[in-house]
Amino acid sequence: MAQSEEKLAHPSMPPRRLSFVFLVVAVWAGGGAGCPASDREALLAFRSALSEQHLGIFSSWTGDDCCSQWYGVSCDPPTGRVADISLRGESKDRSGGLMYGRISPEICRLDRLTALVLADWKHISGPIPPCLTSLPLLRILDLIGNRLSGPIPDDIGNLSRLAVLNLADNQISGSVPASLSALSSLMHLDLSNNQIAGAIPGDFGELRMLSRALLARNRISGVIPSSVGHMARLADLDLAQNRISGEIPASLGSTPVLSSLYLDSNRLSGQIPVELFSSRGLGILNLSRNAIEGEMPDAFGSHSYYTALDLSYNRLSGPVPKTLVMAAYVGHLDLSHNRLCGALPVGSPLEHLQPASFADNHCLCGGPLPACK
Repeated sequence: MAQSEEKLAHPSMPPRRLSFVFLVVAVWAGGGAGCPASDREALLAFRSALSEQHLGIFSSWTGDDCCSQWYGVSCDPPTGRVADISLRGESKDRSGGLMYGRISPEICRLDRLTALVLADWKHISGPIPPCLTSLPLLRILDLIGNRLSGPIPDDIGNLSRLAVLNLADNQISGSVPASLSALSSLMHLDLSNNQIAGAIPGDFGELRMLSRALLARNRISGVIPSSVGHMARLADLDLAQNRISGEIPASLGSTPVLSSLYLDSNRLSGQIPVELFSSRGLGILNLSRNAIEGEMPDAFGSHSYYTALDLSYNRLSGPVPKTLVMAAYVGHLDLSHNRLCGALPVGSPLEHLQPASFADNHCLCGGPLPACK
């Protein structure tokens, strides 16, 4: 498993974090009276619930004008109201990038806030304040890399302008709120590496603007909603290392721009839909470590371009499809630990693969394996 996961370490996904050192914060120089006293008081209440002793990021939070040179604070020039708070720690495990405390509900007094980024501080704990869902202009909520616990607020769907929701790498529990599907502007969703349980809402596919849905390494159960196949902008779907069961929806094969699909280490059963292998954009497909059975669909062709295709540790039977040699490209292929049988097709891309790609099958032969008898 370790070797398979290492080879498929999500190569298509760009880094989710920015180093504290390279963070550029846009700060409005301000003028006149500066930010309102109510905004300044809310910021100071927010700051009082946090403790950061090494980098001194709050040392600039002095004076009456929070719009001028308060680190990580940006204001809207026409109104002078606080619009953005962007504070990032070190994504790597260094003692210099630690912040303790909690997110004070006083932050919700900033009712013109469009972005709240409080990421990679490792020790910020406590719940996500439910009142955040009352901020009408919020577009970015990025709280990755802390120790937040408790559930995602039930009425998260109230944030009609939210485009980025990143709660990854915390200790969040509860279920995926049913109201999440109402986030009509959501483009990036990352809930990975938490303790979220329960099923994915059946109308998850209503997130028409969503391009990345990352929910790996949780305790999600139930089935993959067929509505996901109707998401016209979905490019990356990662549901790996959960407890998802049932069959793979055939509708996933018709998702027009889907390029990476990670369903590994779940409890999926049934057969691989032929529509999935017929997809013209899918470049990374990992279905390993499930209970998928039946034959591999014989549906490869010149449209097939896989940088990684991992079907290992399943119950696949029958021959390796002859059309596999018609694929335009297959970089990494792992069909090991199945019940496949028969002679391997002759030609590219199989000719450059190692025997380990086909290990522990019933009776495969030819190619990099011993000759057929």
